[in-house]
Parts: sequence; structure tokens; C-alpha cells
Amino acid sequence: MVFAAGAGALALVAAVGGCTVQPTGDGRGGGTSPVHIDVPATRDSPRGHGSNPGDASPSRTPRTKSAPRTAAPARVLWSDGDHGRDVRELQARLKQVAWLFDGPTGTYDDLTAKAVTGFQGKRGLPGTGRTDTVTWQRLLAMTHEPTKWELYAFGGQPAAPPDPRCLTGRVLCISKTSRTLRWMIDGRTVSEMPVRFGTELTPTREGVFHVYWKSRHHVSTLYDSPMPYAMFFSGGQAVHYSYDFAARGYAGGSHGCVNVRDEEKIAALFAQVRDGDKVVVYW
Repeated sequence: MVFAAGAGALALVAAVGGCTVQPTGDGRGGGTSPVHIDVPATRDSPRGHGSNPGDASPSRTPRTKSAPRTAAPARVLWSDGDHGRDVRELQARLKQVAWLFDGPTGTYDDLTAKAVTGFQGKRGLPGTGRTDTVTWQRLLAMTHEPTKWELYAFGGQPAAPPDPRCLTGRVLCISKTSRTLRWMIDGRTVSEMPVRFGTELTPTREGVFHVYWKSRHHVSTLYDSPMPYAMFFSGGQAVHYSYDFAARGYAGGSHGCVNVRDEEKIAALFAQVRDGDKVVVYW
């Protein structure tokens, strides 16, 4: 957003639009298969001489047998139906090596099991679809610690109680963790809707702001993309309806705006929000 002073008016130029970013992976070819080395068994001692120099019989040395080594069985960490922060990290790491393209959602579903099976098969592990200790260690060695954006950018988790800064006055209370926008008045939630944020390169700003301009039929001048029901709160960043979010969900992201996919809900919200109402964006 660029501000320009002019004869008693504020010229506003929106710098945020509907472009999207596709996540990328590093391909399915990464990693190496374990190397198996066959070690020949110890042979009997060679033919030797007995007490009689003319004795041609072999001298037999008893073979020493060692107890077989038993590897500790792999322990299953997560499988179908499990959910939580650890499953979300598993999914984020599978995305890094391009075995999973949806989520993270935090729920171990059929897509996650299929991705784990493919990852295991590529590396010579039993294709169980369950994440055991061996599979997890192999995945850890090939990936990096997921960032917050990687963990939560493509799907939220159940909404926690709102930030304390949202409990007084008229507030657009926006959680990056649960991917939700709550419209609150004096601590009461009037409406709630799923939202999408900027990408890792163009993040949505966090903090306390105020709505300073509303534009019902706004179009971004930088990206030539529609931003209906725009409510600007920080420079060119606004809460607005997104056709792309409605069509593709969390597969993309904005240039910093807070996208809403439910047109009916944001239309009602736009009618209620006033200039000066508080906006809180937080993790």
C-alpha cells in the first residue's frame, strides 16, 4: 500500500492481490537404500599333520558358533487415526521430500499412510504405511525442522480460546494457528470463518491494528486482482474475500492479506465492521 497526500484526500493504492504460491519439494529420488554386506562363514582349518608323519587325514578344528544378533524390533510411533502436533510434523517432513502434497492437517489419514508406504518402499523398508522408529529416523536424516509456516500454512488445528487482546471492544480476532477469524464484540463471538494468510515470502503482519478503510468492490492495482469486501488494517494488507481461496483452498496463499473463502459470511461481516474497529493477528 502506498500513501500519497493530495488536496484534502488520501489516495490509497492496494498492493495485495490474489496471486498464489505452490509448495515445492525436493523430489522422490532422495535418500539411499541400506547396503547389505554378506560376510562368509569361518571355514574349517586346512588339512594338517597328525602325530604320525604319514597320516594324511585332516586335522579337524571344532567350529566356534556365536549367538545370533537380534535387532530390536521397530516400534510403531504413529498410524492411521492418530492426531496431534507430532503427526503434523511428520506430514510437513513428508512434504519436504515430495511424498505428501496436502496438509499438514495433524490427522494421520489415508493420504498420510499412502505417503509413508511410498517413502518406505523407496528405501527398502517394509511398506506398512505405519511410521515406526526406523522410518522416522530415515525421514529425520533427509529433512529439516519444519517452520511454523510449514506446519500450519495449509490447514489449521482446533481453535483455542481467543487472544486476551480480543476480549474488549469490537475486534477482528485472527489466529494464524487455527486459521480462523472471529468477529467479537465485548468478548462474545458473533461469527467465525476459516481464513488463509500470506506466504512465507510475503507474510501477514502480526500485532494490533485498526480498520482504516473499507472498499466493497476493490481491485488491486499492483496485481490486477479483485479484493471484494476489503477491510484494510495495515498498509496494503486487508481482510477480503478471495475467489482463489474459495476454489483451491490452502493450496496457495496471498501477498499478505487475510483471505476469506465464504462470501456470505464476509458480506455480513463487511456490513457490521466500522472504520476504527480493532484487528488482532497472532499465533
